[in-house]
Amino acid sequence: MSKDYSNKYSDDSFWKKVGNYALKAGKQVIETALTLYYCLGDSDTPAWAKGVIIGALGYFVFPLDAIPDIIPGAGNTDDLGVLSSALLAVAVHIKNEHKQKAQEKLKQWFG
Repeated sequence: MSKDYSNKYSDDSFWKKVGNYALKAGKQVIETALTLYYCLGDSDTPAWAKGVIIGALGYFVFPLDAIPDIIPGAGNTDDLGVLSSALLAVAVHIKNEHKQKAQEKLKQWFG
């Protein structure tokens, strides 16, 4: 990710994007974003990992993506790529509790 999107991220922008686009973005994109979000909120997550997460979530919430979100079938592929790369980069800090919280929220939205 060549551009720094960390200044685009906030809790409010994250929940607004997730709430408005959960079904459209798809379960995999939202699950990855939520897992990162819960890892970000963990006091055990080191600052460098939080920086990676904030950058990825900033890209996710930024409305002007490399591939616009409104393109059917392709609009969220870039988001998934960025989020998945961040997840891999911080994987050692992802805990089962982060995954469980993400799963609980997914059940609310996707059944």
